[in-house]
Amino acid sequence: MDTHEITCDWKENKQFNAIVNEHEVILDDRFESGGTNLGPRPKPLMLAALAGCNGMNIMNVLKKMRIDVDSLNIKVKGELTDTDPKMYKKVFLDFHFTGKNLDREKIDKAIQLSEEKYCGVSEMFRSFAELIINFSITEN
Repeated sequence: MDTHEITCDWKENKQFNAIVNEHEVILDDRFESGGTNLGPRPKPLMLAALAGCNGMNIMNVLKKMRIDVDSLNIKVKGELTDTDPKMYKKVFLDFHFTGKNLDREKIDKAIQLSEEKYCGVSEMFRSFAELIINFSITEN
């Protein structure tokens, strides 16, 4: 069975240092909330995980399809509930591809495969939020 494990140590105020895959990630809060703003807050890190998971899977699928992408930019916006505990209720993923002669149908297929088959982070998000996905292509 595959498992993941991290270590997270409190440093001061609201700062925690997590060791994730042998990399240190500093988590902290805003100044206004009593933190020292030395790192991201936990919920936005979830959005980064969603972008990273999809990006890695999409690029892997496109490589297998022999689609050469010059760049991929992923913007993720999460709308939070109004009541505590605040959690994401709607998440918008916008994928922006740049390259030459990019096949729109194959890119759409790569995104679908990532979202529906390969990205476990998307599957987890779908259990509590609506995912709204868009993509655009810029030819260069």
